[in-house]
Amino acid sequence: MNGNRLTKGILAGLGVLLSAQSLGQNETWQMPRTSWGDPLIQGYWTNSTMVPLQRPAAMGTREFYTVEELEENLRREFEDEYGETERGTAADVHYQFDDYLMNRTADSITQNLRTSIIYDPPNGRYPPLTDAAIAAQEQYNTWRSEHQWDSAKTRSLSERCLIWDQEGPPVLPLGYNSTYQFMQTEDFVIMQLEMIHDVRIIPLDGGDPAENSLPQWLGNSRGHWEGDTLVVETTGYSGRTNAPGLRGVPMSSEAHVEERFTRVDENTIDYQFTVTDPSIWQASWSGNYPFREIEGPMFEYACHEGNYGIVNILSGVRLEEFEAYQATGKIGE
Repeated sequence: MNGNRLTKGILAGLGVLLSAQSLGQNETWQMPRTSWGDPLIQGYWTNSTMVPLQRPAAMGTREFYTVEELEENLRREFEDEYGETERGTAADVHYQFDDYLMNRTADSITQNLRTSIIYDPPNGRYPPLTDAAIAAQEQYNTWRSEHQWDSAKTRSLSERCLIWDQEGPPVLPLGYNSTYQFMQTEDFVIMQLEMIHDVRIIPLDGGDPAENSLPQWLGNSRGHWEGDTLVVETTGYSGRTNAPGLRGVPMSSEAHVEERFTRVDENTIDYQFTVTDPSIWQASWSGNYPFREIEGPMFEYACHEGNYGIVNILSGVRLEEFEAYQATGKIGE
């Protein structure tokens, strides 16, 4: 499939999703509800998007594209990035995108006119890091250059098929396999992610998430309904999962994330979040994007990197080390 066909297909599917401002303006639509009266958000959803988390610096405080600008951006990106790979190149060996459905055109793209997911600060970018976070990142980079090949435990959690940083909270687009199944009862909302199939269980008791003292990779979440909006507050991060966009700098015990899920039409959930972690950022920051309803079911994500990828990586490094030692001529001394 060439870039032009990819572009035409994805642009044809954008439809009403192109206008972020139009969300919730269908006056004839009525909120579907559960048998006990809560807004119905149960179903299959995707947050796959081409909108970047951070805004390109050159765009300053401009929050939205025009429809024409968005179409041109998508056309350029798909033609440049997702056309046929050149035979024999690293990209071709790693993934021939169309053969293995490893490009974002295989997903239902949830698009809008935003220039970035982050809208606060007004420049659409992270707030400045604290001195402690900068030092932690530098320390991690130094350690990684020396020890990332030591053992399976020094490889990333995602490579070990344990967890992905984008699982959140906050929940962020993954790039592919961005499918979620939302389930709900009177007492809980359950969110299952396709990627590594983690399940997040959110009690709807309105309690303080800090009351559960056991730290979790995904933190401790508590939810409640404010009108038609599901509000989820999360604290109690374990310190093992990276802060968004910051490899080696984990969400700290001071972190607090507020999420707001609002179904705004038959096919859309508006998702807003605010992240506060004073040990990492000098101010809070907020983001917004839509989830788009898709047809289920959700299929198993069989993560095999932990099965053979790590073995191949580490055995290759050990061989390089042996060959380097062999070249010294010290074997047999």
